[in-house]
Formats: sequence, structure tokens, C-alpha cells
Amino acid sequence: MKNMKVTIDRSGCIGCGLCEQTCPEVFRMNDDGKAEAYARPDRDREDAAKEAEENCPASVIKTEE
Repeated sequence: MKNMKVTIDRSGCIGCGLCEQTCPEVFRMNDDGKAEAYARPDRDREDAAKEAEENCPASVIKTEE
């Protein structure tokens, strides 16, 4: 079974860093000050990735099963 896919609409990212704080195994801040999803979450981190999606103030994170 494939891991969850996580994407960020970086054009709308405000660079708050909340996603990185919530799930650093998936999200990091890039050199331009915007977040990127650099890894797919393993099964143990899927809930944290979904939490990051739900709490993103710019609503730019999407998770797909």
C-alpha cells in the first residue's frame, strides 16, 4: 500500500512554519521562506501530516490517501 501523498500550494504559503513544527518528518522550510513537503509520511506520521493540513492558516496543504 502506498504512503499518503502530501502537496503544498507554495504560491499561497505564508511561511509561518506551523507545518514544520507539527510534522518535521514531512515538512521543512525552504530557502525562500516557504514550506515544502520533502517526504511522504510513513504510517506513524500520517495523523501529524493531516493535523498540519487542518491547522495550516493559509489552507495550502493537501493530503491524499
